[in-house]
Amino acid sequence: MSLYTLLLLFSFIVPITLSFDRRLQFYRQWPSLLPAITFVAVIYIVADVLLTNAGVWGFNEQYHSGYTLLNLPVEEWLFFFVIPYASIFLHESLILYFPKLKVSQTVSKRITISLILFFLILLAFNTGRSYSSYIFAMMILVLLLTFFDRKQVVSSYFVTFLVILIPFLIVNSILTGSFIEGEVVWYNNDENLNIRIFTIPVEDVAYAFSMILYSLLIRNFITQFWLNSRI
Repeated sequence: MSLYTLLLLFSFIVPITLSFDRRLQFYRQWPSLLPAITFVAVIYIVADVLLTNAGVWGFNEQYHSGYTLLNLPVEEWLFFFVIPYASIFLHESLILYFPKLKVSQTVSKRITISLILFFLILLAFNTGRSYSSYIFAMMILVLLLTFFDRKQVVSSYFVTFLVILIPFLIVNSILTGSFIEGEVVWYNNDENLNIRIFTIPVEDVAYAFSMILYSLLIRNFITQFWLNSRI
């Protein structure tokens, strides 16, 4: 079993097992959550294929199964389903046990606007870096979409993401070369800011933030659509 497969397995086994916890009952979210994750996965996979083919990043055959589709290892395809699912499970668990774990809507809007301006500036100065400009644009869009979310999930997500970031940094640091020889995923530093958190390109934090938040927002939009259709 490849290292990449093991990382995904360890990331998934606890969330899927506890999805049937009597108090959390996370499985009840599947009808809206799974389509949301799938929709976002398609978008990110298309970008992944394009960026891989452009040499923005690539994969070390030593650490994946060797089975590929459109030049992406099968583990990379699974990444876009396993990591959002596990992250949203953690987000919902934190909200269940710590319901006040959020910032006020006023503070949330201020943070959101500040981040939009921050990423607009970064985007303006890094249009020649493929990975940076791609993820900065995705961040701006997802933050703008939060203004249309009636549930204002971002108010709690700003806090829960700080916790989600802990397992994400552990998994991603291994993928990018910490504790192993070489890297599971290598990056062309000409296409990013070349700033690392351990061995992780700093853009990966925004990558995770946006991918998970897109899934949360679309889940909420689907849920709201179903509620409106029943009225």
